[in-house]
Amino acid sequence: MTGFVRLRRILIFVPEEMKSIIIKKTDRILNGQIDLPASKSISNRMLMIRALSGLDFPIGNLSGADDTLILQKMLNLVLHNPFRRGVVEVDAGNAGTVMRFLSAYLSLQPGRWMLTGSERMKQRPIGILVEALKSLGASIEYLAKPGYPPLLIEGRSLTGREVAIDPGVSSQFTTALLLIAPRLPGGLVLQLKGKAVSTPYSDMTIRLMQSAGAKIKQGKTHIQVMPGNYHPVNYTVESDWSAAAFWYEGAVLAEEADLVLSGLRADSLQGDVILPEIFQNFGIRTEFLPSGVRLTKTRKKIDGFFFNFTRFPDIAQAVIATCCGLGIRGRFEGVQSLRIKETDRLKAMRNEFEKMGVQISYQAGSDLVEAVEVLPRKGEFPLDPSVESYGDHRTAMSLAMLALRTNSMKIRNPDVVEKSYPDFWHHLRSMGFLIQ
Repeated sequence: MTGFVRLRRILIFVPEEMKSIIIKKTDRILNGQIDLPASKSISNRMLMIRALSGLDFPIGNLSGADDTLILQKMLNLVLHNPFRRGVVEVDAGNAGTVMRFLSAYLSLQPGRWMLTGSERMKQRPIGILVEALKSLGASIEYLAKPGYPPLLIEGRSLTGREVAIDPGVSSQFTTALLLIAPRLPGGLVLQLKGKAVSTPYSDMTIRLMQSAGAKIKQGKTHIQVMPGNYHPVNYTVESDWSAAAFWYEGAVLAEEADLVLSGLRADSLQGDVILPEIFQNFGIRTEFLPSGVRLTKTRKKIDGFFFNFTRFPDIAQAVIATCCGLGIRGRFEGVQSLRIKETDRLKAMRNEFEKMGVQISYQAGSDLVEAVEVLPRKGEFPLDPSVESYGDHRTAMSLAMLALRTNSMKIRNPDVVEKSYPDFWHHLRSMGFLIQ
């Protein structure tokens, strides 16, 4: 087996068994500027809005992340595919947003589509979204295990005007329905049944749709979208607050830190703009500049930290890893959705943090995992740990920053960061990390 590792945006051909890197940081100082990647969440939503509008308007600062590149490729395949008489295969790879968004989008596109993905994607549930689409008149069949990809979709006009959905599994289900709603003859009323997760992502979707002319009324338990067409909009994507989480983690774990993260805004559409509020508890001061934010480290003693990640699951690993790196107690709720991401992130954290002497316990509840508890580490970090990335970009990046507390860190399959932050390893190098 062979594969590629991309460092400094250069593809390096390496044998599969050698796909790992060793990270070192001898001085534990983080000073300089990082040009953060564009938000893939905003990029992917704007690509869907553009495709649904039928117009080719410009989108500035579009993300270069794998998820966005896959979505662009698949949308082009759908829009320009000349073989509509047969079944056309559409491959979402390991991109959850692509799978969910295209499930709804293809339901409206004339033709027969086989929507599939990676082996991990075939283990991620999609039944809630599929059943909601079918209640609107969509023709969708499961080709393997009921409730999971791959799907056979026959595009047609949808007729339903109201659908109930449980937003407690994934906000992407809600977003997928919202995005196609203006294209439905009678619009759509979404009745939200249950406790929502990741609601800032649904709010982001609504604001982006409104920027392109969609008419939306939002209540506590329902969202009404009026029928109509999306308008062209000259949009520039802001930088990714989720990517900033790992630099906040690094700033805490470093002995000295003075970092400028470019492109971040205080008035961001992204829910992860909450990072300054979270990390001030760890002694990180955030100063908003015209060009982004400046992080500086203050001396602040902290014995433990509690947080509920229901609205902010993408920054969970960086915050939990921060507590592990400091060796302090932590309790984190609202983490149940982490089990159905690119990997089972709860299992990944337990496996890898325990290699470093950190005990993690799970408290069971009605959602299987009610809370994660991190126990204070006893003794020093072990030298030169070797960790797995589990095919998950956020696992790899949260673990990488722990190299500030170890002699070195070996990370297997580092190319997983391409999913959201292709320049991550290059940016570590620019901060003085040695990467072999």
